[in-house]
Amino acid sequence: MRAFKETQYGFILYNEAMEANKKYEGLGAFEISFEMQKLAEKNKKDNIFLNAGRGNPNWINTKARLAFNRLVEFGIKDSRRTINETDMAGYTQLKGIAQRFSAFLEPEENATDHFLDEALTYIKQDLSLHADDVVKELIDGALGNNYPVPNRVLKNTEFILKRYLENTLYNGSDIPHNTQLFPTEGGTAAIVYIFNSLKRNHLINPGDKIAINTPIFTPYLQIPNLSEFDLVEVLLDSDEQNKWEISLEQIKKLEDPDIKAFFIVNPSNPGSKAFNSEALAAIQDAVSKNPDLIIITDDVYGTFVKGFQTVYSLVPKNTILVYSFSKLYGATGWRLGVIAMQKNNIFDELIARLPEPERTELDNRYALVTNIPNRLPFIERIVADSRSVGLYHTSGLSTPQQIMEVLFALTHLIYQDKEDPYFTACEQLIDRRYDDLHKALRIENDDSPENAKYYTMINILSLAEQRYGKGFRDYLETNFVHNDFLLKLAERNGVVLMDGVGFGAKEGELRVSEANLPTEDYYLIGKQILELLKEYYQDYKK
Repeated sequence: MRAFKETQYGFILYNEAMEANKKYEGLGAFEISFEMQKLAEKNKKDNIFLNAGRGNPNWINTKARLAFNRLVEFGIKDSRRTINETDMAGYTQLKGIAQRFSAFLEPEENATDHFLDEALTYIKQDLSLHADDVVKELIDGALGNNYPVPNRVLKNTEFILKRYLENTLYNGSDIPHNTQLFPTEGGTAAIVYIFNSLKRNHLINPGDKIAINTPIFTPYLQIPNLSEFDLVEVLLDSDEQNKWEISLEQIKKLEDPDIKAFFIVNPSNPGSKAFNSEALAAIQDAVSKNPDLIIITDDVYGTFVKGFQTVYSLVPKNTILVYSFSKLYGATGWRLGVIAMQKNNIFDELIARLPEPERTELDNRYALVTNIPNRLPFIERIVADSRSVGLYHTSGLSTPQQIMEVLFALTHLIYQDKEDPYFTACEQLIDRRYDDLHKALRIENDDSPENAKYYTMINILSLAEQRYGKGFRDYLETNFVHNDFLLKLAERNGVVLMDGVGFGAKEGELRVSEANLPTEDYYLIGKQILELLKEYYQDYKK
């Protein structure tokens, strides 16, 4: 706790802030944000409620959603060819289904049908897939008339999603084409499944050191500290002074063989910065010196950076890639994520090197799903563990969700080497909001190519010094408890931001999401922040 050294008036303010903040002690950053929303909705100035806390986008991709509806419409029509009684229809038939689907479409009359027609051409000509097989998978998947078979991922779905990941995240890097995918209920489920299977398979154990690039998405800091994991965190810090880019000195920590794993969000959340080429090269070098290092990279914001390159494309053997369609395509409610990893990987090698008692234990665990459990790949173990092994035969992401992932992917892939207008529109929208916020706050933009601009970190203390001098900054640091500005901003002004401390940043750092409010509100948010800061300054002058 900071020492008090101001006037009696300041002491009263300090005590009031302490009391107000007590009920938020121990809560996570997102839980605190939910509490702030309640205050902001009934703010004392009767301002409009502006919640720039969560990263849920306020836009959606329409093309894929309308296409999904057309798949269902055709699927019902085609199913009635086998059974047609009241509301009962039968099953679709494979032979000739692509031709029937093409005849159903009206590409000259309907923009959605035009996209589906283009997608069929791409599937046949560019991917060289069998049209009937793909169309039946799309139609049956959208109808949801069967369990996911294969349970890890549908056959053609995997092929198309792999092409999408290569196109959006690899930056032209030529890696072995033996990636395997496991679609999941959003990136959240992917993270939970991976942590669970790493523990189950003795790849991380209590007391192990794991490196984390911070600031980072809160669960990556919270989960390792849970009693079932009890891991030792080694933080690879980035900060405001370095524009949230991780330094090469921090990456060198990964060379320590005692560090078992490295967990990444890239581009970072909340810093919103992607690893630059020097950082990527340093990670490659660290892996060469610590060849058993496990890497999990969450690249959900990668598509907001032109020329983005995932760590997975550079050290694929050591890396599990997590991607989600939720942010780019406005699909958080759909829960659409995917896990990607190489067939030849360090995870399987480490399992094979476990002591015999642990290998025997694992053989007994997975004997329920295979006659040769010692050869069960780690990605299949993740699938099995996601359903407590016993329900492995009914595991896998629901087929409608898998098909929606495919449709989102195809909306981009049909453009191939041309510019995707949807990607451009998303980039321009984020840029405008970022510019408006910075213009209102009168702070400099970071227009570096690595900046996704999905979030902005605002240092209230730096802003205070910039506006009113170092004496005022010292006053705030001395007399106001953590979260006080955030609380007042919600309670008085009706603006909700997120506390950077919950992400591993320093006190005074607040996260603004450029995703979830109308564009015109971001200039207003900047003005509200400055208005409240001015009130603090007036108290300081008293």
